[in-house]
Amino acid sequence: MTVTNAFGVMGTIFRLTGPVLALFVSFSVSANNYPPLPAENSEQWALQKEIDNIRIYTMDQQNSGFQAFKAVAELNVPIENLMAVMINPKSCMEWVHNCIESFAFGKGNFHDRYAYSVNNMPWPVTDRDYVLRIRTRGNQQTGEIFMDLNATPGMRTELSSRIRVDRSDTHYHFTPTDNGTRLVWLQHTEPNGALPGWLVNNLVVDIPVKSMQALEAVAQEEKYQGYRIEWSEDGNIKAVVPDNS
Repeated sequence: MTVTNAFGVMGTIFRLTGPVLALFVSFSVSANNYPPLPAENSEQWALQKEIDNIRIYTMDQQNSGFQAFKAVAELNVPIENLMAVMINPKSCMEWVHNCIESFAFGKGNFHDRYAYSVNNMPWPVTDRDYVLRIRTRGNQQTGEIFMDLNATPGMRTELSSRIRVDRSDTHYHFTPTDNGTRLVWLQHTEPNGALPGWLVNNLVVDIPVKSMQALEAVAQEEKYQGYRIEWSEDGNIKAVVPDNS
């Protein structure tokens, strides 16, 4: 399992903004006023950048100074490899910027579980931590797999040395293709603390590109080879296991 795409973007933003902390302004809106993630096929997505096999789109969000983004990539990696990365609770530290700690906790299962992660921030910015509920489902007929990661800050006690991010929503959509896997990644995060929306929105275009490139490379490593997807009788994904056949 991975818990980190939802917060790797914000971690890098914090790292780059230390010199201009005096210019930060805070966006403070009740989480209940934020809309859900936009639909993948919404006509309001605006293409911001295209590089190699990756395209990045953004969209303004109601009651928020921070944009949502959509990253679409054609990855030259089988979906089985990518899911092997996703079920590894430590994979955060392999391909997401600034992730220094990540682990699963609680009594969840493959389809509904919880994870905790920490992003390292340079002084004087305080480290951010995330508590995420991760839900996974699939469609055996099409081979598609979906993951939703949502901040659930009250599931773990907050630490005085870290700032808890209480609003972060991420959606992954994996589709097998002839040459690998198509990945659509949607995300909208409201970072706690004082950050200028214009700066976050500029960085949110570039950081998903780096993350997608890193994910593709990590998924090609030897330890993520030789996995298969198990499907249940109702056509939902059941597990991702080593292929011992």
